[in-house]
Order: sequence, then structure tokens, then C-alpha cells
Amino acid sequence: MQPSDRDEIHDLLKRTAVALKQGGVPFALCGGYAAWVRGAPEPDHDADFLVPHAESERATKVLAEAGLDVVDPAEDWLTKVVQGASFVDVLWRTCGIPVETDLIDRAEQLPVLSVHMPVLQATDIVVTKLMALDEHYCDYSRLLPVARALREQVDWDRVRRDVAGNDFAVVFLVLLDRLGIVAQPVSD
Repeated sequence: MQPSDRDEIHDLLKRTAVALKQGGVPFALCGGYAAWVRGAPEPDHDADFLVPHAESERATKVLAEAGLDVVDPAEDWLTKVVQGASFVDVLWRTCGIPVETDLIDRAEQLPVLSVHMPVLQATDIVVTKLMALDEHYCDYSRLLPVARALREQVDWDRVRRDVAGNDFAVVFLVLLDRLGIVAQPVSD
């Protein structure tokens, strides 16, 4: 990502958050930028926000009324806010599951590029990233730096419980153990 591109995505991230805040839409920063706020490397792509499924239409309306360029993509689980070559995804489903308010309610208010906004907890960031793994997308190279950076902020027992049904995620946890990043619990 070029410096001008980074400035553009930063601006769009802030403008999207401010519009959602001013519109009273519950939301949380998620994905790579949420991990970045908590110490992971800065992503080289778009920013992502979660809104509760029940608030999806209102979120889209609030963003458009704030003067942002809102695009309705083919996918039926998100909307995109576009500025130049940059975009922000506003998702109301993650890994095929509708976003519930409890996920948003657990988010913490943190400063992000001088704007205070809800940011997913580190454990929820890791769970959502791991649950996105499947046979079509299984890129551990993007997850390793995030796991290393967030390891002390994450409830790994909860991660193990929450991702137990996803073999790709379970294997990633074994890899973290073998690399000495996060130890697996000792079985009796």
C-alpha cells in the first residue's frame, strides 16, 4: 500500500466510524485494523466494521445520509463505503452467521487514528479470523503476525472452544503451539 493509499483508507475508516456514531448505529471495528489498533502489523487492504444484522439497513442509510459513497455489492451480507481506490466493508454477517449485539457490546472504546470507537476484543478478533478459514481460504501467513502480537490479550481457552468445529482453525492452534507462540492445554 502506498502512503497516499494508506491516508485514503485512514480517512475513510474515520469518516465511516463518525457517521455510524453520529447516526446511533451500534458498530465495532473488526478485522485487520482492529488487530492493528491492538498491536498487530497494519493491514495492506480495506478496513472492516461489524453492525448487528438487525441494524444493517439503518447503517446503510446513515452512511449514505452522511455523504459517503455507499455501494451495494453482489454479496448480501455487507455494504461497501468507497473513496477513490479505497473501501470499507460494513458487515452484518461474519462466517455466515448474523452479527448479534453481544459481539458489539463486548467491544472496547479505543482511540483509532484520533477517533474513539468500539474495537472488537482481541479474543473476538482471533475467533472471527480463524472461523473464516476453510478449504478455499486458508492463509496462515496473515494470521501468524496477528496471533503473535495479540497473544497476551487473548483468552485462548475461549478461542479453542469457539473454533473447535473448524478443523482449519484447530490446526492453526496446533501450529501456534509447535512454534512456541501459544501453548496447547495439557491433556490428562
